[in-house]
Amino acid sequence: MAPVRLLLLSVLCTLFAYRCDGACAEVDSDTEAVAGKGFKLGCISCKRRSEVPGSATVEWYFRPKGESDFVHIYTYKEDGPTIEHDLFTDRISWKGSKRSHDIQDASIYLLNVTFNDTGTYRCFLNRFLFYENYEYNILVDKVVHLNVVAKATRGTASIVSEVMMYVSIIGLQVWLLIEMIYCYRKIAAAGEEALREAANAEYLAIASESKDNCAGVQVGE
Repeated sequence: MAPVRLLLLSVLCTLFAYRCDGACAEVDSDTEAVAGKGFKLGCISCKRRSEVPGSATVEWYFRPKGESDFVHIYTYKEDGPTIEHDLFTDRISWKGSKRSHDIQDASIYLLNVTFNDTGTYRCFLNRFLFYENYEYNILVDKVVHLNVVAKATRGTASIVSEVMMYVSIIGLQVWLLIEMIYCYRKIAAAGEEALREAANAEYLAIASESKDNCAGVQVGE
């Protein structure tokens, strides 16, 4: 049963570490959107020291494919969001950190994506960290190269990830089967040993009783 205990301990430690230290994970944004559907532009910047209070503002810029200049399209501050370009009026919604000025997730969501949305997006996250005697300012720049297609395609990474998922599931099932067989054999062996000890104890008790009876007969004679 030792491997089972080690596995449970590892899982519990992993979950505990995730809850304590894994509240923020910097995941790259997807880069392929389907025309006519919505798409999330990811922009995540985790603080290295979560205990330090801070605040941040966010600005998004867009450079259409074939163009050389970026245009300001979106701003998110303490007083709320502002769409800065007519091309994106009523087409951007905030999908980042909520109920906090200490923004780590600055993602936005594009509604009704068109082929004109193909291009490069830049997310600037202007963060202030408040230490006891001073403020520290850092500017984070994230870039997303978006390609808009008529129909979703599956990339190699997606296929490999799915294959690895199924391999992991099958491997886990095989491991569980091996553990069940191992545990069954251990239980069966323990049961056989218990039966053997009980049989030996019963044999010794009968032999002792027979010996006592023989001794009583001899004394009577």
